[in-house]
Amino acid sequence: MTEGRDGTLAALAARLREEGTLIAGAVCEDGGRAPLGAAAAAGPRATGRERDYALLVEAIHEGYLLHYAEGRVVRPEDPDLALLAGDRLYALGLARLAEIGDLDAVVVLADVISDCARAHAEGRPGDALAAWRSAAAAVGGGSGV
Repeated sequence: MTEGRDGTLAALAARLREEGTLIAGAVCEDGGRAPLGAAAAAGPRATGRERDYALLVEAIHEGYLLHYAEGRVVRPEDPDLALLAGDRLYALGLARLAEIGDLDAVVVLADVISDCARAHAEGRPGDALAAWRSAAAAVGGGSGV
């Protein structure tokens, strides 16, 4: 997968629309690039499940964005709905990893969520992007962050 429009975010949007929850009403059109998902999908651990890994990493990253910035796929007007949608997206991605049986990657992504929350709380939001890049590579490559 490339950093271009690979369909990962469009697939995430479609899945959220299919769920038919309040979040579905806040789903936007294709949000563009999905570089973190592409990085995870390119690793050896994702072989044969590239689309799954790309989607789950981007779902979790979208959850993070809804908590700290603006989503690419989900853009609710209500800030409370944005937080709930973020939580739903975290859960969606982590549950998918658990279904796959990749508990090591669950730990990596749970850690990046925690690390990013700490970075924001300490006034270091710029550290979050580096943490996400490292985590995406670790998820696909099988190494820790």
